[in-house]
Amino acid sequence: MIDKVAWLRVEGGRVLAARSHGKTAWYLPGGKREPGESDVQTLVREVAEELAVALDPETAEPAGVFEAPADGRADVVRMTCYTAEYRGVLTPSAEVAEVAWLGYADRERGSRAFQLVLDSLHSAGQVS
Repeated sequence: MIDKVAWLRVEGGRVLAARSHGKTAWYLPGGKREPGESDVQTLVREVAEELAVALDPETAEPAGVFEAPADGRADVVRMTCYTAEYRGVLTPSAEVAEVAWLGYADRERGSRAFQLVLDSLHSAGQVS
């Protein structure tokens, strides 16, 4: 099991997504916990590393847990998602090659876990 924490940001019916260097699948920004970190601490650290913005931990709210097969691996990914407000300009950094705002029509471009998130948001009328 790959246990990850992810930032779910929806604006204008689109979801913020990131793509790593050398990869084709899009995913929600975030990553794995360091020893002793809470979900929110992990989220703040990972998003700062990947997108060079500061999440406001006081605004972090749970947004669902999604499990799907890991892309290209035998493992399962458990992705615990949170919404949160941020400060700064979204800028790809570290392993992130680019960021984009994706809608439901872009579903097949995402990782399997990302697709589950889009399905849920689409069903709830939050993503077009």
